[in-house]
Amino acid sequence: VCLFLMAANVLEEDSMEQDIESPVTIHQPKLPKQAREDLPKSINKECAKRKIQRYVRKDGKCNVHHGNVRETYRYLTDIFTTLVDLKWRFNLLIFVMVYTVTWLFFGMIWWLIAYMRGDMDHIGDSTWTPCVSNLNGFVSAFLFSIETETTIGYGYRVITDKCPEGIILLLVQSVLGSIVNAFMVGCMFVKISQPKKRAETLVFSTNAVISMRDGKLCLMFRVGDLRNSHIVEASIRAKLIKSKQTKEGEFIPLNQTDINVGYYTGDDRLFLVSPLIISHEINQQSPFWEISKAQLPKEELEIVVILEGMVEATGMTCQARSSYITSEILWGYRFTPVLTLEDGFYEVDYNSFHETYETNTPVYSAKELAEMASRAELPLTWSVSSKLDQHAELETEEEEKNQEDQNERNGDVANLENESKV
Repeated sequence: VCLFLMAANVLEEDSMEQDIESPVTIHQPKLPKQAREDLPKSINKECAKRKIQRYVRKDGKCNVHHGNVRETYRYLTDIFTTLVDLKWRFNLLIFVMVYTVTWLFFGMIWWLIAYMRGDMDHIGDSTWTPCVSNLNGFVSAFLFSIETETTIGYGYRVITDKCPEGIILLLVQSVLGSIVNAFMVGCMFVKISQPKKRAETLVFSTNAVISMRDGKLCLMFRVGDLRNSHIVEASIRAKLIKSKQTKEGEFIPLNQTDINVGYYTGDDRLFLVSPLIISHEINQQSPFWEISKAQLPKEELEIVVILEGMVEATGMTCQARSSYITSEILWGYRFTPVLTLEDGFYEVDYNSFHETYETNTPVYSAKELAEMASRAELPLTWSVSSKLDQHAELETEEEEKNQEDQNERNGDVANLENESKV
């Protein structure tokens, strides 16, 4: 027993010293099998606490890898997007290789034409009309191919009108060269002006908070734009990523549930000039309806937020993403204000963008708060039907009382008439 108590104390002290964000790996002491089996389940759960795997990382990149993709030919059918999505080093390598291979290919054809026509055997013969003037080898044919495709035209090597096959090759190389230029230059331009680079200046708060707003429990996070050029038609969406099991027993990993951030009221449409606090009211339709402060750390969930809009300078659609896991949701906190009024303008202090401060917030879930509020108001408020019934009973009592009073008055009048007759 003493050995068991000492081991439990050691495990508890080690678990308290571990960082919450880092995965905890605690090795059990060498105890007898019976002692290991008798360890409290709460201690075992704390020891087995692991880090939640993100679905979307904080920088917006999706933490999903595609494996066993057999239909790889689909990447080649969309070769333009494939080249744009490649890393810069591979993109530049392909860019150089395409031009080099094209020049070498056509240079080889120019050399073959000159060799088959016998131009190499009549170098320096003024009476011989070659296909290409001053072409005396493969190197000169390669240079002529570069001049033809890039339209440089130094004027030293010139095609003659006595070579029909050379004229046809010139037309083919000019057309294909234009196509290659359009494809590769367009690919480089799109890669340079990719809208996801604009998303680097769209920032999300490090943490999300839960606190009271207008008497209602709300989940909130903050977004901001670091550039002076605004995002046009900006909109915000939020998704809850949590595994679930259906009533039929089907397990759905990473199930996605919409989190309402103002879709029905239009609050999801943002005028993102200064940082904004996005609020989600925790009501009966909210997935957080039954989650309290004590239950929140036990939940394995992730909130993915998506900000979309058009880049004002280019008109291209831009999307920025971030996520919050349970350890990044602070219960009972609010965001520090960052907007101040200066002399003739508003100033945003981005040093306080991620800062929060603690505020008085109930530790109960929104469902429990609603039940407590309904119980507190029950003696003072009644339903419409009960009010109607009560009103009808009062009217009946008043009618009966009036009838009794009328009967009494009628009896008194009759008595007076009998006395007067006597």
